[in-house]
Amino acid sequence: MNKTALKVHSRFDVDQVRADFPLLSRMVHGKPLAYLDNGASSQRPTAVIEAVDDYERRHHSNIHRGVHTLSQEATSLYEAARDGLVRFIHARSRHELVFVRGTTEAINLVAQSYARPLMKSGDEVLITHLEHHSNIVPWQLMCEQTGARLVVAPMDQHGEVHVEAVEALMNERTRLFACAHVSNALGTVLPVERLVASAKARGIVTLIDGAQAVPHMPVDVQKIGCDFYAFSGHKLFGPTGIGVLYGREEILERMPPWQGGGDMILAVTFGKSTYNALPYKFEAGTPNISGAIGLGAAVDYLAGLDLDGAHRHEHALLSHATTTLGRIDDLRIVGTAPGKASLISFVVKGVHPHDLGTILDEDGIAVRTGHHCAMPVMDFFKLPATARASFAFYNTFDEIDRLAAAIERARAIFA
Repeated sequence: MNKTALKVHSRFDVDQVRADFPLLSRMVHGKPLAYLDNGASSQRPTAVIEAVDDYERRHHSNIHRGVHTLSQEATSLYEAARDGLVRFIHARSRHELVFVRGTTEAINLVAQSYARPLMKSGDEVLITHLEHHSNIVPWQLMCEQTGARLVVAPMDQHGEVHVEAVEALMNERTRLFACAHVSNALGTVLPVERLVASAKARGIVTLIDGAQAVPHMPVDVQKIGCDFYAFSGHKLFGPTGIGVLYGREEILERMPPWQGGGDMILAVTFGKSTYNALPYKFEAGTPNISGAIGLGAAVDYLAGLDLDGAHRHEHALLSHATTTLGRIDDLRIVGTAPGKASLISFVVKGVHPHDLGTILDEDGIAVRTGHHCAMPVMDFFKLPATARASFAFYNTFDEIDRLAAAIERARAIFA
């Protein structure tokens, strides 16, 4: 099999790394692209693009059920990707890593397969005020189905969630605690190890939404101590339509399948089905094979980076952006927690975020505008929407300076 050679960067060099991402060389409206929408979806390095292309051109076949060469090759590539992701998040076993479509499907799987069979009227699920809709709506649906109750821990005006405020809401009725590792709307990094420890001490099962964390910081699910951890490939420099649910093996073993079909069974009669072993009992039907292979290539690519250097660069970008945007008159940064990932939400007086996003696009600058699938956060700050600039290790200080200049141009237009 031809496999793309792993490129290794012995030290972090942003210009060298940018060359690995073909799309970053695009021009938009005659201007060099400044891609500052990584919180929505990051770009893919050549290694990921080539891994997917190699699979599609040379190895495509259905997996697990074939004895012919192509099926064996595809199965090997798919399962090698699983093994790479097990190492990436420091899971104990490959039995603990389930491929799903993304963070949303992972949380829905836990809500329906773990929580729904156990919950009864009066039980509680505890979340925080800064959650993405994907960590709100699945619990609401499950509560409607079981009579359980959704409880929300508060955040403060900085967009910070305090451990003490969460602990005050934990009680004998709390069956599950779910929170983001990093807020997608504010960039706040939650103290997940402390929160999980507090829940664990009370016998409460925990789920962490890691979609915004895995691209920006080391994640060790054993160190965190959580029962479930979910993330998406497309925010981790991989393809769309693929993601991961980590679950502790002893919990996954007790959970019934969420979906039924091919490959999640060992035997089927009209009277009864016997389910497959972990993790396959949660992977019904033909999976996103190329997506899994692409995600495996993404974590292989990251393994070849100076990740400490990349994370330092992202922190420097956040610091520069906070200082630079903070100098702009009538600009308000929304979310000022002391611990943040490389993301800034902001509003500009007199300029609607959607208008601002359109003007920035004219200058080749891509940011996200809207409620960011976190409408309760917008309601808390009494805002209809914000603009959000989110950075990856391939972004530059010059791109942030261009962002600031384009914001000033927008202010002048609406003055």
